[in-house]
Amino acid sequence: MNVSPAAERLRYILNEDDDMPTPTLFTEMDTLQREGGELEWKESARWVKFEEKVEEGGERWSKPHVSTLSLHSLFELRTCLQTGTVLLDLEGYSLPQIIEEGMISPELRDKISFVLLRKHRHQTKKPIHRSLADIGKSTSSSSECPAIGNDYSRSMNDIADSPSSDQLRNKFMKKIPRDAEASNVLVGEVDFLSKPFVAFVRLAQATTLGGLTEVPVPTRFLFILLGPHGKAKSYNEIGRAIATLMVDDLFSDVAYKARDREDLIAGIDEFLDEVIVLPPGEWDPKIRIEPPKKVPTADKRKSVFSLNELGQGNGAAGGGGGQSEDEEMPFCGGLYLDIKRKLPWVPSDIYEGFHLQSISAVLFIYLGCITNAITFGGLLGDATDNYQGVMESFLGTALAGSVFCLFSGQPLIILSSTGPILIFEKLLFEFSKSNGIDYMELRLWIGMHSCLQCFILVATDASFIIKYMTRFTEEGFSSLISFIFISDAIKKMVGSFKYYPINTDFKPDYVTTYKCECLAPDLSEFTPWLRRSQSNVTGLDWSQLSKKECLKYGGSLVGNTCKFVPDLALISFILFFGTYSMTVSLKKFKSSRYFPTKLRKLISDFSIFMSIMTFVGLDMLLGLKTPKLIVPTEFKPTRPGRGWLVMPFGKNPWWVYVASSVPALLVTILIFMDQQISAVIVNRKENKLKKGCGYHLDLFWVGVLMAVCSFLGLPWYVAATVISIAHIDSLKMESESSAPGEQPQFLGVREQRMTGILVFALTGVSIFLAPVLKYIPMPVLYGVFLYMGVASLSGIQFWDRIKLYMMPSKHQPDFPYLRHVPLRKVHLFTLVQIACLAVLWTLKSTFLAIIFPVMILGLMVVRKMLDMVFSQHDLAWIDDLLPGKDKKKKKDDDKKKGKEKKKPKLDDSEEEVRNSSFCCPPQ
Repeated sequence: MNVSPAAERLRYILNEDDDMPTPTLFTEMDTLQREGGELEWKESARWVKFEEKVEEGGERWSKPHVSTLSLHSLFELRTCLQTGTVLLDLEGYSLPQIIEEGMISPELRDKISFVLLRKHRHQTKKPIHRSLADIGKSTSSSSECPAIGNDYSRSMNDIADSPSSDQLRNKFMKKIPRDAEASNVLVGEVDFLSKPFVAFVRLAQATTLGGLTEVPVPTRFLFILLGPHGKAKSYNEIGRAIATLMVDDLFSDVAYKARDREDLIAGIDEFLDEVIVLPPGEWDPKIRIEPPKKVPTADKRKSVFSLNELGQGNGAAGGGGGQSEDEEMPFCGGLYLDIKRKLPWVPSDIYEGFHLQSISAVLFIYLGCITNAITFGGLLGDATDNYQGVMESFLGTALAGSVFCLFSGQPLIILSSTGPILIFEKLLFEFSKSNGIDYMELRLWIGMHSCLQCFILVATDASFIIKYMTRFTEEGFSSLISFIFISDAIKKMVGSFKYYPINTDFKPDYVTTYKCECLAPDLSEFTPWLRRSQSNVTGLDWSQLSKKECLKYGGSLVGNTCKFVPDLALISFILFFGTYSMTVSLKKFKSSRYFPTKLRKLISDFSIFMSIMTFVGLDMLLGLKTPKLIVPTEFKPTRPGRGWLVMPFGKNPWWVYVASSVPALLVTILIFMDQQISAVIVNRKENKLKKGCGYHLDLFWVGVLMAVCSFLGLPWYVAATVISIAHIDSLKMESESSAPGEQPQFLGVREQRMTGILVFALTGVSIFLAPVLKYIPMPVLYGVFLYMGVASLSGIQFWDRIKLYMMPSKHQPDFPYLRHVPLRKVHLFTLVQIACLAVLWTLKSTFLAIIFPVMILGLMVVRKMLDMVFSQHDLAWIDDLLPGKDKKKKKDDDKKKGKEKKKPKLDDSEEEVRNSSFCCPPQ
């Protein structure tokens, strides 16, 4: 077997007899930074075995992860050790002494000493606060390193000579072995060097160098890399490379036993021989690799002769599919752009709907829509004295929904009645009744005025207000609607226990006494007429009569079980929770280990339909009289004498036609806010929609349908957030083929119009499906409601942040915003959202629900005020920046880019040469 020269050298080094085992190395990497105009070293990462990075924004340590290094940085490190300063077994007991004996040229010694002896701020310390006067004084300095005389002043030494109290109290010492030693990596940019200065130092004896290290561990190794400005990222990557090498089992042995520079180079060569390269196209370097459960030993590598097989990591790459914002144009510009954007997609909107997945989506959304239509229809009937009822709700849902899905800009949105509209209808009916005004005619004029106002909003491109709806507003609104779905489903189930109470008086031990007997009436107490009417039953065997017959013939029921009602509450709860839990389980079945991929995906797609059919079958098998879905069977208005067409004139005074524009304004605000926020949530970039949005076109058709429904006396409709989210969730696409071990990737949503059209077409013909639909128990549909509410909460950052309150820091997920924003600020932001949600919920539960859209505008005002509490950096991570802030940031970026453009551009070959020789440029 051929052995490389590096392997031969390492075999000779590592086989030397040495009774003392190699100590564990704690490696700390500090970077040079300017704080308040003054230089200081700031801890950026540490290693014991795996890398932990300082999350600067989050003010905490990242989770331990496997260090991922670029191959280029390893070659640069090798070049640095080849041409830089290497000092082995240097005698030194303090950092100034090490610098004095470090063979640094006299012209650089004072300046490098000044930089290396600056203060070290570790992650355990709070930021150093300075007065305004000190900051002004510091920033006025024109040079990082002032002129220093040959006589070095001890007063310039900012680094402590002995460990600080913070170091001694550091709990991280529990993670470090007692015999551990430290290696310190210092990298930074300075303005007095024309080429990088590199030094690798191994001390003869490990020495505690005061506050240099986060923990009071004696330092054995120092790696220093200082260079001119412009290559900070490269310096940091080289620092990470040497730090990772120092905690490598084999290289740390080499570092302790190396006799000269060539031994260190051989150690790097061996590391390069064993390193595994992950192709950049198949792996995202931003992903942190979790430490393996079992770390492999270095015994094979230490034998030097072993040849490890190269492995490749399977990676996943997902492209973003965010929607670009519309460009502002003059009159009707937004509507024109929407139509122009959507017209090319019309054919694909039709043929892409013919897919097996679409069938499951139609069945799921259909059941949600008819349940919603029946619920709101019944409530509208109670609120309007049956001027609008279940029949009008079915017809309106079918008409408005199908027209919207056929012509709108975003056909994935599902229209439905909402709570605030119901409150408005109730107040309007009571006002009309008390003032002698015809309700339907007044409602018609309000609808027409609202339609006209929607057209004005479309023509003036008012939909551009969505730019100010950040995640804060979106999540508050969608969470409220989701909680409404969840609470309504639970309330209806709790109500079933009221109608079918549990018999708590039943005692199994006295079951023999529970009987009900039918006693014959005493005819002597009856009048002659009654006696004659009962004479035909004198020959009956009263003990054999049924309950109904006994009461029919005048008998009486006596016994403990006469008032017995079957316990339907329990079976209703089983149907309710069983439907929900089975749907959740089957939805996750696509990630199961069982059955082929296509079958798993099919079961997942049809999970809701399978759950409904399972529990409908269970209900039919038991034969209990659970509450069933009641659908109108005749095509006629709910209120007798009401026609299908509302006439605009003849029943109200003329001034009502003009004055109705005032309440119409409130309806318009309600519809506009509800529609646009739901559209923003549907069009969010996480859904990877590719056909674009259509805010202005959507609002146009909602306005048209307002007028049409008003003339027909049908309810008003607007985007339903939760059902729309459920619609998108049921149409999500994933990659069909994946390598072994690779998880399917989310590709986007099946964007088309057919599912919505079919859902509302089925809703319209539901009156003819009553013989079939009457077998569906209402608790099953309440379970579907609960699933839609809970499912719409998944993926909402607000909900994830609420759960952080109950998690210790060590168990918190590795969310990106936690890396950059302090946890206390995350909690404060979440608390503000919870308070806003509580206010909205309170208003929703009272007659003030009619001002609900105004409160949504209030959410946007609250978000604007948060700019005064949180920094733009924090808001950029836990929310979105407002457009004005975004433009300012863009201008700053443009200025930076402009400066970069002024620099001469190097071609690829020149860039490669510069990158490969920056550590040690040609002499």
